[in-house]
Amino acid sequence: MTDLTPDEKRRLHDLTEQIAELAEHHEGQWKVQTTDGMILVAMMSPTAPHGLNVVRLRRQIEAQAPEVIALSDTNMHDPVSGLTKIPDLMVIRETDADDTAKVVNARDVLMTVEVVSPSNSLDDIRKKLKDYPKMGIPVYVVVDPRDKKQTVTVHSEPTDGPDGTKYRRSVPYAFGDTVTAGRWTLATSSLKSYPADW
Repeated sequence: MTDLTPDEKRRLHDLTEQIAELAEHHEGQWKVQTTDGMILVAMMSPTAPHGLNVVRLRRQIEAQAPEVIALSDTNMHDPVSGLTKIPDLMVIRETDADDTAKVVNARDVLMTVEVVSPSNSLDDIRKKLKDYPKMGIPVYVVVDPRDKKQTVTVHSEPTDGPDGTKYRRSVPYAFGDTVTAGRWTLATSSLKSYPADW
């Protein structure tokens, strides 16, 4: 999206918000996000293990830092890159939460967490890994509960380079490890994996 003009970024954001408002009036839950100058619309159908993992991580994050809140499935927009995302969890200082805004400013986000979905893993693993550093997200945690994976990877240190803005540090962990993610320490022994047939 670096080749879009500021006016094109604004129009893309406005159109994304209009589509998100339309999606709110239809049955089911929909995520409306942007990447590479495109608007992506996907129906959300979280599984029980997915939801349990998100809740268990949220509790740990908030318990370690009472001044923050971990929001689930909330719109986040970056005015610099023009990108819009809806992470499984985004961590912000409660004082930065604006209850009059339609979206959270990505530049206020301290960390995002995505729990890989069985049906849409490439979005979390590739697209968001490319977009989140451009949005200024300092720490991105990817939890992959798929049967053959069961990993947690912490991406950090978003830095500009000749190949663009990317996370320059990625640390892999296995389920059961104690994970260091920014200022947080996350126990992963209670995370649920997906059944082998998913």
